[in-house]
Amino acid sequence: MYRSDDAGENWTRITTDSRPAGRIGGGDLPVPAVNPKNPDVVFMASTVTWKSIDGGKTWTHITNGIPDGAPVNVVREDPKRKGLLFAGTEREVFVSFDDGEHWQSLRLNMPASSMRDLIVKDDDLVLATHGRGFWILDNPPLRQIDQTVVEAAAFLFRPQTAFRVRWNMNTDTPWPPDEPRGPNPPDGAIIDYTLKTAVSGPVTIEILDTAGTLVRRYASSDPVETVDPATAAVPLYWYRPAQRLATSPGMHRFTWDLHYQPLPGGGGRGGLPIAAVPFNTAAPPNAPWVAPGQNTVRLTVDGLLLQILKRSSNALRDVACRAEPVSRSTVARALKSGQAVKASFGVTRAVIGCMHS
Repeated sequence: MYRSDDAGENWTRITTDSRPAGRIGGGDLPVPAVNPKNPDVVFMASTVTWKSIDGGKTWTHITNGIPDGAPVNVVREDPKRKGLLFAGTEREVFVSFDDGEHWQSLRLNMPASSMRDLIVKDDDLVLATHGRGFWILDNPPLRQIDQTVVEAAAFLFRPQTAFRVRWNMNTDTPWPPDEPRGPNPPDGAIIDYTLKTAVSGPVTIEILDTAGTLVRRYASSDPVETVDPATAAVPLYWYRPAQRLATSPGMHRFTWDLHYQPLPGGGGRGGLPIAAVPFNTAAPPNAPWVAPGQNTVRLTVDGLLLQILKRSSNALRDVACRAEPVSRSTVARALKSGQAVKASFGVTRAVIGCMHS
């Protein structure tokens, strides 16, 4: 193994240990991953995962939690949180919170497939598989997980900035369910929380404005409307699955649609719009959008208020989802009026979030 500190002009042999450079399954040579903040920290994905903290002179294999005999194709470190690592194997992706000392599966709903490469882009984890497409884990709160979170009876993760976007601009009925497609990112503010044990009492999430006025309230005890196949006004593959606050142990994700509390009732077609997305069509909101600005998320578990966290829902006003870029004049007007925070990022997410793949 060789190292260059002058962009490849000169190379120096740093170790005679051939194990980290062993071929993956007798095939491809592994590619080292260098920590962008410390070039002496290097990871090597091979038949096992190797780590060096002295620029490649000495190596230690870090495989605790990764099944024996699972070749590792790629290892990356999170650019913002030290010690947060991701590894892609021939079957799934793994995560480590302690610099590779321990690993656990992060497969979730992914198919068993070869994970060939991965990258952390902003706050999203992007994976490239062999033959199963690209996968994106949107805004995972992995950077916030520490011992405090693990030991807490309940924990509300710090939310990210949300963008008020017209997520679905489809003007016709959905294409057939067998048409190849991929899901879009959630349309609204993503709220993540965790429960250490199952709770018998209600779990509630409340959104408040800067004056402390209640904007929206959700509860695990809210009634969930189910679709009766015998009386459904549209094909069943139109409907979005019902969303309900979970009370079971583990991490949970909920999405606030950035609207005020809705009024009861609905329209034709079972309350669904004709502009539908297969398996993900919700009834159009009958309440107004919240204004861009600061909001507070409040989590209550079993009647005990555990945590209050402020979040930002600053967004471009009325950004329409469409495949073409939003005009510069639109961005300029929003910036001038002070209605946008991170305007270019908001526009990018708005456009990408609406393109049906």
